[in-house]
Amino acid sequence: MKEKYYITTAIAYTSGKPHIGNTYEIVLADAIARYKRFQGYDVYFQTGTDEHGEKIEIKAKEAGVTPQEFVDNVASEIKSIWDIMNTSYDKFVRTTDKQHERIVQKIFKKMYDKGDIYLGEYKGLYCVPCESFWTESQLVDGKCPDCGRNVELKTEEAYFFKLSKYQDKLIEYIENHPEFIQPESRKNEMINNFLKPGLQDLCVSRTSFDWGIPVDFDKKHVVYVWLDALTNYITNIGYDPDSSSEEFNYKWPADLHLIGKDIIRFHTIYWPCFLMSLDLPFPKQVFGHPWLIMSDGKMSKSKGNVVYADDLVNTYGVDAVRYYLLHEIPFSSDGVFTEDLLVERINGDLVNILGNLVNRTIAMGQKYFKGHIENKNVTADLDVSLLNLVNLLGDKVDNAMDKLEIGLALDNIFEVFRRCNKYIDETTPWILAKDENQKDRLETVLYNLVESIRVGAIYLEAFLPETSERILKQLNTKDNSKTFKTDLVYDLESPEILFQRIEIEKK
Repeated sequence: MKEKYYITTAIAYTSGKPHIGNTYEIVLADAIARYKRFQGYDVYFQTGTDEHGEKIEIKAKEAGVTPQEFVDNVASEIKSIWDIMNTSYDKFVRTTDKQHERIVQKIFKKMYDKGDIYLGEYKGLYCVPCESFWTESQLVDGKCPDCGRNVELKTEEAYFFKLSKYQDKLIEYIENHPEFIQPESRKNEMINNFLKPGLQDLCVSRTSFDWGIPVDFDKKHVVYVWLDALTNYITNIGYDPDSSSEEFNYKWPADLHLIGKDIIRFHTIYWPCFLMSLDLPFPKQVFGHPWLIMSDGKMSKSKGNVVYADDLVNTYGVDAVRYYLLHEIPFSSDGVFTEDLLVERINGDLVNILGNLVNRTIAMGQKYFKGHIENKNVTADLDVSLLNLVNLLGDKVDNAMDKLEIGLALDNIFEVFRRCNKYIDETTPWILAKDENQKDRLETVLYNLVESIRVGAIYLEAFLPETSERILKQLNTKDNSKTFKTDLVYDLESPEILFQRIEIEKK
């Protein structure tokens, strides 16, 4: 039996087309999921869309369509972009799926019967785009602290969940499980800013709009956003309050919820409290990743600075965009997107370091040995540092990925490619080729290069899957061992260009 690994992204809200910052999360999750499969885990990778709420109802009305028609269109667009980015999710869930709606109703009823949900009246300052109520003290300059928009005073009958009941247990759990919320700065923020000041009970139903899952024992209410959205992580793997499936018992708890730092409060406070109410274990880790922002701040249509992933892919190719997203966003602080830096990374890392290495190595193999390369074992001292670096690659990438330091993992792989380029300069194959007595040494040098590239390409698959496949196809090998082997035989294909240089003035 393989060890299971269950990873999720947040489900994307179907209010509009996701921009490159939204797309960052799915690519990040995909790299983690692919690498876990590479390590031998039985991976289940879930993503999808959040499709209910007042904002959707308003947008659908403005568009002259039904809410269902509106979310069908946007969900299709989101799924299309996830597919364009070559992401390997196992399930794309939708909160309008009938199975999800049915189980959410049962969850709501179970919590109500337990006394964790009660009927009351809510009066508060409400932000429609964020679908969040705020207290006066939480506002920033009188506006929503999350999005900066105006809020409006609303009063309505609502059901509430007793967050306060589980506050002390949650604080104790977080303090005793430092790995639960990552990075650590997010954990400190949750404890000091939200938990220790005291939790207010949470509004979990609404009566002022209809587009939501009906509370089946009180039909004028619909289930409010977070109890509907967060439970997707269990409703889609077989959870049922009456009798959960074997699939659920196998997959839960999730190993990783990968989410944006702006919704970490909902995933590390609301969600654990819901799970305690259901007598279910917590996910093993919630990682609040940083944002991808523009040089003039967060992307917004009003600023006119929104960039979409499919437009970038059409111009530069999917793996170039994946490389930028995975390499350029720091582990715990926001990364800035500029098209100039994207071009710089393509020309510098993908063309100069990787593309040229693969192209000239295969070209030399064809030129000097008609593509047939074996290890003649005519070694020199300078071979040792290259081979050692290749054989240390697995531990380095494993360690980086265990910490979710994806950019560092890529750096470790490209360190091998950089060392290969230096090895070419050190061994000067074009000079060895002029001396018939050095023919076996020349073949050994090329073997060392080809085999080092093979190992690097094997590790690259999680991050740049198309590029990895194209490299291995040119090497004409199906060997997937993770360390340097001394006894392979290569019959190389013709060299192909992996990445085209971008001329800045012509871009």
